[in-house]
Amino acid sequence: MKKPKLRELKEAVIALVAGPYTIDFPKSPPPIPVEFRGKPEYQEEECIGCGACSEVCPANAIEITEEQKDDKIYRILTVHLDNCVYCGTCVEKCTTKKGIIQNQEFDLAVFDRADAVEKVEKEMVKCEICGRPFATKDHLKWIYHRLGSSVAGNWTLMLVGLGELELVAQTPERDKRRIGRNDNARILCPDCRRNVILSEEWGTFE
Repeated sequence: MKKPKLRELKEAVIALVAGPYTIDFPKSPPPIPVEFRGKPEYQEEECIGCGACSEVCPANAIEITEEQKDDKIYRILTVHLDNCVYCGTCVEKCTTKKGIIQNQEFDLAVFDRADAVEKVEKEMVKCEICGRPFATKDHLKWIYHRLGSSVAGNWTLMLVGLGELELVAQTPERDKRRIGRNDNARILCPDCRRNVILSEEWGTFE
């Protein structure tokens, strides 16, 4: 039987003393770089539900749906982690720059794909003429605070902002065939706002 080579014997002794070269995962977590792009995660307080993340997602991994609960309608944004490529575009293009982040969580294996989701719900604002939901309440509030005193030029934004201060309440929807000048002071979707302006200027609308 040939004697082992000295180089191989040296490597065996070093491995015995220094321990394994590989990391001890999953027994202990590996070191993670600060720049690591992990699990996308919505921030409830910062997300305004605008849907910009869904528009720019190259993998179409972010789904937007609407759901009615009692008399309110909610926009639900869902990140399907099993389709996500973790590119960080949603984080980069977020309107508020804080609504969605990527944490350092990487061990995302699940037995059921239905568990591979990250979601957030945002209440929507309904038009007071046609009743159609057209934006989330948090989105309009965010614009209201960004505009400052210039918000006085937009009744919808101003009323949503005053509603946040509990100075006004949203009124029930009304028959859109009875549009008049007084409807300017209502929370309206873009289509009904256009019709109110046409009615005021020309006495009719399409």
